[in-house]
Amino acid sequence: QLQLVDSGGALVQPGGSLRLSCATSSFPLDGYVIGWFRQAPGKEREGVSCIDKSGDVTNYRDSVEGRFTISRDNAKNMAYLQMTSLKPEDTAVYYCAARNTTTQAMCIMTEMQHWGQGTQVTVSS
Repeated sequence: QLQLVDSGGALVQPGGSLRLSCATSSFPLDGYVIGWFRQAPGKEREGVSCIDKSGDVTNYRDSVEGRFTISRDNAKNMAYLQMTSLKPEDTAVYYCAARNTTTQAMCIMTEMQHWGQGTQVTVSS
């Protein structure tokens, strides 16, 4: 069973930056497509970004395009979400998730097989 641990959430001022991390020690991460999702209070969970197994293909939801960068280091079994120019509307619990049923950067929420426990990001002055 793949176990994911996400971390790096914090309280940050608008315009600030954070880097979220997703780690696993149970299985090599290079066999999995990785996605980041978020859930704001009172809202449904939504996809933020996705990266394929090799790290060559990425995609982002429109509202974070150009501000967030997803990456991975398969040698370290780590994935990351670098977030810059943060806005109050980015406030949410962020989750990393993984699936090994595709090789493409397709992070469909209902098809993600493994989830981290979530890390809180709060953007506020």
